[in-house]
Amino acid sequence: MPHTYPAFDISPVPVPALDTVPPQLFRGLYGMPMFVTVPTADLAASVDFWIRGLGFFDLFSVPDRLTHLRRWAFQDVLLVSGERPTEAAALSVSFACVLSQIEQIAAACAELVPGCTMGPRQMPWNSVELEIVTPEHTRVIMTAARPYNPDSPAAEQLRAMGIGAPE
Repeated sequence: MPHTYPAFDISPVPVPALDTVPPQLFRGLYGMPMFVTVPTADLAASVDFWIRGLGFFDLFSVPDRLTHLRRWAFQDVLLVSGERPTEAAALSVSFACVLSQIEQIAAACAELVPGCTMGPRQMPWNSVELEIVTPEHTRVIMTAARPYNPDSPAAEQLRAMGIGAPE
């Protein structure tokens, strides 16, 4: 049986490993504990980018008004008709993915909107992150946890920051 982290049994995010398979897209309904609302001047173009670039699916739409997108459970985005900001905000939104998805997402987004990605880069908290600026100027961070090796320099850095090993 694979190791799980007991405190996170409700999370759809799998335990990090080099061969981790992403969970299935979640099409069920639930009370959303958190979601992001993104205004867009071109709803159809934004939906296309989020689906083909970032791997979301259209859970439901109200024509010309909004589209509710989702990837895994608890990864919900509402694209709504509105004004597009003139530039990307400093605020970003992060979505978990698995390591094998980082390069796929980077390539898909760059094909749709050349120059929209930065990274991927390894972060000191043992993840790999890809930053994407979407057509509506939303800064999205796709973050994939790396496998935890207690003897690695990354683990030492985590301990130095006060972050202990998973139990």
